[in-house]
Amino acid sequence: MRPLSGRSQQGQPGARSRQTTPVAAGLALMLGSVLLVGCSPAVATPEQRSTTALKPASDELSTIVSGIAPEGCTDASLPVTVEEERLTAFMPDEADPSQPADRTFARMMVEGAGFGEFTAAFAKDVCGQVSLADANTVVEGMGTLLWQDAVARAQSTEGVTGDLPASDDRPLYWTRLEAMSVLHQWGPDFTLSTKERAFLVDAFDRAARGMRDVDLPSGDQVARVLVSGFDPFTLDGGATGSAAGTAGNQIRYGNPSGATVLAIDGTTTTAPDGTTVRYEAYTLPVNYPEFERGYLDDTVGPLMEPGDDRLDASITMSQAGGSQFALEQWNGRYHGDVAGNDNFAPCPPAGLTGAAQLAKDNPGCNTQVLERWGGGDTLTDPPQWTASTLPIEQMIAARTGSEVPRPPGDSWEDESVAFGVLWNTNYRYFPRCDSGEEKETSQREDTYPPAIQPTPPPQGSCARSGGGGTYLSNESAYRNTLLRDRAGLDIPAGHIHTPDMQHFHTEFAVTDATFEAWRDAIVAQARELIAVVGTHN
Repeated sequence: MRPLSGRSQQGQPGARSRQTTPVAAGLALMLGSVLLVGCSPAVATPEQRSTTALKPASDELSTIVSGIAPEGCTDASLPVTVEEERLTAFMPDEADPSQPADRTFARMMVEGAGFGEFTAAFAKDVCGQVSLADANTVVEGMGTLLWQDAVARAQSTEGVTGDLPASDDRPLYWTRLEAMSVLHQWGPDFTLSTKERAFLVDAFDRAARGMRDVDLPSGDQVARVLVSGFDPFTLDGGATGSAAGTAGNQIRYGNPSGATVLAIDGTTTTAPDGTTVRYEAYTLPVNYPEFERGYLDDTVGPLMEPGDDRLDASITMSQAGGSQFALEQWNGRYHGDVAGNDNFAPCPPAGLTGAAQLAKDNPGCNTQVLERWGGGDTLTDPPQWTASTLPIEQMIAARTGSEVPRPPGDSWEDESVAFGVLWNTNYRYFPRCDSGEEKETSQREDTYPPAIQPTPPPQGSCARSGGGGTYLSNESAYRNTLLRDRAGLDIPAGHIHTPDMQHFHTEFAVTDATFEAWRDAIVAQARELIAVVGTHN
């Protein structure tokens, strides 16, 4: 995932024996998640980097929450997240932009997928609990049920409830936020500390992202492939029309990587040699603190440990720009100079000049790994760089877009495919880790094999930017491939950047045919690329 520069700023829990975390163990792993109020500091402390910041709830949000939950269940004085406050946003009315729409955008998404009753049922179940352990059981179960319902909707071939297309990834995101706002303002009849509440929110969030639903078959006749996608992002800004108090139209953005994982989770294909290829998937947040708390590592790491259901491939995926897929070769440890959906950046540009902070002696700018996944607290441990082991040649040669319809406005010059597939070997680095001097290696070519083999990052250099940038796509790629290296595995692992999906032909419609065509085309070609990895293995 890269920030979109250059654009208008407009059930039942699944089996997962190796990753189910008991309440006591989960509490021990929370890493001090406490209440924070305020803006990103110049230098974030370890606690700040791993804590989801909270803020006083607006009256509008507290009214929404109390209207969903049973009477007397919630406490309007309890804080919420920046993301949850977006639940109050209205877009301009599509037919008359001088007026706000008749419902919040979040409700349009939730009800548009037929999920309109989920949060009320969730709140009723949560509000009836009398202990942390019981509440944890409920939130994990309901989170997994939400994920499974979203997957079933995305994969339905017989019509779906609601007026949004089956392929729409956005309802899961907004429904999950609604439920999390209830948890943040829940006033139980027993004492619930700030840390315990944060634990419950994380338990629900991870489950509702599919992280508790990974169910890989064992045996040597099955190839096991894990794929991650991301939430929508860059949701602030855009055209607002003349309706007072309405949000910019970027709030309607989705993420094709999130749509892809919903489409692929739990599916199988058959490799040419007859091997069954099983795909499991999950979504990641567009926030740094959750990565610091182990969201990706705790999902992928156990599946790279010895066992009959050990992974055969692990792919991270996110949205970038243009009309091409980019296969990222090098991932940098440097991160955090662009804020996530929570408006927090652990490594913001320094001073009035906006210069990049140095990596040396600066843990806020270097991805940190939990001790349970190998830790490391020096400039070179974890390493500054990791590399992709995806089958680049095969992924490009497969011409995965040849059977995919081109969406309106597709600018890829080869009109025989929907989108191009490029090997991105660019990166940026600090030649000396104690100096602000930066160098960039720009060596991406549009053909494969390249005329000149790419040069890897210099020994002793400090990462400034991987091929995927310094944002959370690069972070997901770095963590995934680092886990592979630390597990000593020789398997395909790497990052796929998709084209930009945010194309609309209407200014204020929550969806339109152009937007849907781009999503469907990107998802279709992404699935073909993932299948190349699975069958190659």
